[in-house]
Amino acid sequence: MSSKEKSHTNKRGPRIGGHTGMMRGGEKAKDFKKTMKKFVKYLSPYKKSLIVVVIFAIVSTIFSILGPRILGNITNQIAEDYINIVVYEQIVQKLPEGTTLPKGTTGEVILNIVPAKMISEIPEDRLNQIKNVDFSEKPHIQFDVIGQTIVLLIGLYLVSVLFSYLQGWIMSGITQKISYDLRKKILNKIHRLPIKYFDNETHGEVLSRITNDVDTVDQTLNRGITQIIISVTTILGILIMMLSINWLLTLVAILVLPLSIVFISFIVKKSQDLFKRQQDTLADINGHVEEMYAGHNIVKAFNGEERALKKFNGINEKLYDSAWKSQFLSGLLFPLMDIVGNVAYVAIAVLGGWLAINNKLMIGDIQAFIQYMRQFTQPITQAANITNVLQSTAAAAERIFEFLEEQEEVTEINNPVVLNSVKGNVEFEHVTFGYNPDQVVIKDFSAKIRAGQQVAIVGPTGAGKTTLVNLLMRFYDVDKGSIKIDGVDIREMKREDIRKMFGMVLQDTWLFNGTVKENIAYGSSRRNELEIIQAAKNAQVDYFIRSLPDGYNMVINEEADNISQGEKQLITIARAMLDNPPMLILDEATSSVDTRTEILIQKAMGQLMKGRTTFVIAHRLSTIKKSDLILVIDNGDIVEKGNHEDLLRKNGFYTSLYNSQFKV
Repeated sequence: MSSKEKSHTNKRGPRIGGHTGMMRGGEKAKDFKKTMKKFVKYLSPYKKSLIVVVIFAIVSTIFSILGPRILGNITNQIAEDYINIVVYEQIVQKLPEGTTLPKGTTGEVILNIVPAKMISEIPEDRLNQIKNVDFSEKPHIQFDVIGQTIVLLIGLYLVSVLFSYLQGWIMSGITQKISYDLRKKILNKIHRLPIKYFDNETHGEVLSRITNDVDTVDQTLNRGITQIIISVTTILGILIMMLSINWLLTLVAILVLPLSIVFISFIVKKSQDLFKRQQDTLADINGHVEEMYAGHNIVKAFNGEERALKKFNGINEKLYDSAWKSQFLSGLLFPLMDIVGNVAYVAIAVLGGWLAINNKLMIGDIQAFIQYMRQFTQPITQAANITNVLQSTAAAAERIFEFLEEQEEVTEINNPVVLNSVKGNVEFEHVTFGYNPDQVVIKDFSAKIRAGQQVAIVGPTGAGKTTLVNLLMRFYDVDKGSIKIDGVDIREMKREDIRKMFGMVLQDTWLFNGTVKENIAYGSSRRNELEIIQAAKNAQVDYFIRSLPDGYNMVINEEADNISQGEKQLITIARAMLDNPPMLILDEATSSVDTRTEILIQKAMGQLMKGRTTFVIAHRLSTIKKSDLILVIDNGDIVEKGNHEDLLRKNGFYTSLYNSQFKV
């Protein structure tokens, strides 16, 4: 394959895992607003369900917020009952002996009958408290009222949990549907994209769209949206509840906010840079490990272990440095927020105590307010974290949308020509093509191939041999000229129909994780077992398959390293035979096998090529001696053509190529 062409083949890149964590500063979107508008629009089919989720989240949060106030009321009830007991003991029990109090006697009545000296000993605030209390019986702690309040509180918490569970269940369903839909759209998009796109992108970049990016969006949807709603509702709800208790205490609590925001902003800014550096270094270390693992035999053969380890240690040191700093800084956030919260706690406790002493606030209200204060900073921190997460989500969504909006293959014509019977006549007419406008690979190429001919395409590295195959299969369309099959321009046919006309056996064999039988039948799923076995026999691979532990049902692993290169090649030939196409493309099919296996492959290919128009790309010129036509290409032009003997007699470019392979 040419050096020019190699630059356009798929590049393998590392798959970088990891999800956006707390306070992590990942990649940012180029256009946050535009991306989020697209994202919101994408969510529109789930609008009703999302509204239900929002309502349930708000209700759940409101019921949860009511808890501290109700607990404060319980404390107030106990305090009031205790005060009434003390007053009863101080006043009523000291009345003259024989004094009886009729039913319904209130504190106000008692205050009118007790001596003034006794009343003067009671603080004014207590006097006001006891005026409406019934003292005909000894007061007691009203455990029945407290019990009812506790039951109400438990009920509220249970309802809160129920609504929280329901909104989580609905939201999980929405996010999984969206993730499913996104993955489906991405996969469908992959099939519609031109080969050129994948030539310019690494495997890791493409795979990250369907894995990391979709996962990031999924996590934000599942937790981020509801967390935003809960945080906003909690902040507003707590503010309302604190104001209902005491405006002065609320003012003190609010004054703490600027200090909290300063700390959050400082830590987020510092940790974002460090987390970004950590993710970049993690990508480097993943890429290095994958590279060393994939080529570990070469590393060992050239004694490169020490160099590989040295490079790994260097990257690992950088990762350690950025990781511990980022984790340390992000870990400081909550302790610092606790310190700020404790300062506010002390201020509120002192001020609340003063208000209680002056009878301007009850002890239960102080208790409730302190609980609200402890909860106040948490949703603020969560809101700051969500803002950061939204940046990463916008970046992931932007990458997904960019991929889905990539330019697709040229649209098929409305009324494509269908060849019911393919003879196999192929004609290249003044074909010009370049992967880039300023880099022409094929220059004014013309050739006529008759049905059933075996055509060999030879030439030095970089001549454009594989590019001709790419054009023939319509992986790319020609810039000028035309390619015709049986007199019909291939641009007037559907790509699917063109590719059905060809069977391909390539230098790089491709077998997937499945049984031998499934691999042979990959392009012909409706074939029965007898046809699969016959194809394997024709490909000279049946004997080998039957020697395997499970025969045709043996599972080939993902890397197909449990069978040899030659055996893989024979299986791909069996696959092409089973497909029974009218034309063939053989690209360096015997370049990486031993002589004995090459003989088997040559025999199998001879059987495969009978009666079919065949294009053979080969560097070993000894393998194409029997070709009907040899096209010698150099710099995108046909410099010679003819059969083996004719070309040798010309003593030209082909002869020099042929002789160079036999020089000692």
